[in-house]
Amino acid sequence: MIELEGVPELIDPVMVAAFEGWNDAGDAASTAVAHLDREWKGEVFAALDAEDYYDFQVNRPTVWLDGGVRKITWPTTRLSVVRVGGEKPRDLVLVRGIEPSMRWRSFCNELLGFAHELGVELVVILGALLGDTPHTRPVPISGTTSDPDLAQRMDLEETKYEGPTGIVGILQEACTHAGVPAVSLWAAVPHYVSQPPNPKATLALLNRLEDLIDVRIPLGELAEDARAWQVGVDQLAAEDSEVAEYVQTLEEARDTAELPEASGEAIAREFERYLRRRDGGQPGQPGGHATADGSDSTAYLRDSPGAGRARPPKAPKAEPETGAESETDRDTDAGTGPGTGPDDGDAPSEE
Repeated sequence: MIELEGVPELIDPVMVAAFEGWNDAGDAASTAVAHLDREWKGEVFAALDAEDYYDFQVNRPTVWLDGGVRKITWPTTRLSVVRVGGEKPRDLVLVRGIEPSMRWRSFCNELLGFAHELGVELVVILGALLGDTPHTRPVPISGTTSDPDLAQRMDLEETKYEGPTGIVGILQEACTHAGVPAVSLWAAVPHYVSQPPNPKATLALLNRLEDLIDVRIPLGELAEDARAWQVGVDQLAAEDSEVAEYVQTLEEARDTAELPEASGEAIAREFERYLRRRDGGQPGQPGGHATADGSDSTAYLRDSPGAGRARPPKAPKAEPETGAESETDRDTDAGTGPGTGPDDGDAPSEE
């Protein structure tokens, strides 16, 4: 049950949601929402009942000590509100949790009931998938929607994806049926270095969110963290000639695909985004993940310098997909990367 007590009247509210698990490669999406909550000092005012939606043998509660007293934190989805100041202040309703184990339709209906009560005008759901994208290039971000008017107005792709989906796809579809405008933003994470954190992908999601909802997001140390992350991956890849060769192959494929986009209009658009951010004065769980083709896959780059090596997979020759959930645009081809999806065996359409 969602409690709305103590929530003030909101200004042009936008709901921004992310869920750990299959939809969150490299923890990029959930970290983005956590960053918003931390930078704008959000306060949690509601949480969904964990027993309604989670299998505690899949997502176990944790025990911790508070002044010598043992306490338990249950896996759940929490909600907070932050106010973005400036000339045009607006509120963000932040939804952050773990992909539910069951009763997905009820889960989405509860969130949408909350959105209706608070007058939410737009739902933005963040996700991250594994794809054949090199870590040395800008992180591809695809924005998709089921609303053709919204797609045209915000320069997004209409959903055409077919295949396995997670709670991001289910929530977006629920928004469509409820008449609530919804957008999914997906970051493509290199499948050969999928271990969290991935600050470069988190930064890319926040930059795209900034453009989408027209707010200036304080980025803190994210830019420096992203540079340090890339240097670290460069060093790991350089230690294995086969990995380095594979990364070079991905770079060449990416650069070739993007040549038609190196137009004056595209360059001007990126430069405008840079100027907006500069003028804003911003301060400086185990398991599988979604891939570009909706499958699960296994990472091979070692977790630490002391771990063993493994041969990189050959780049698959699959057509890129576009759509909601584990889809991305032409910037990423069908990818391979870790494990088994946490929703395997959970039919999203069943309660």
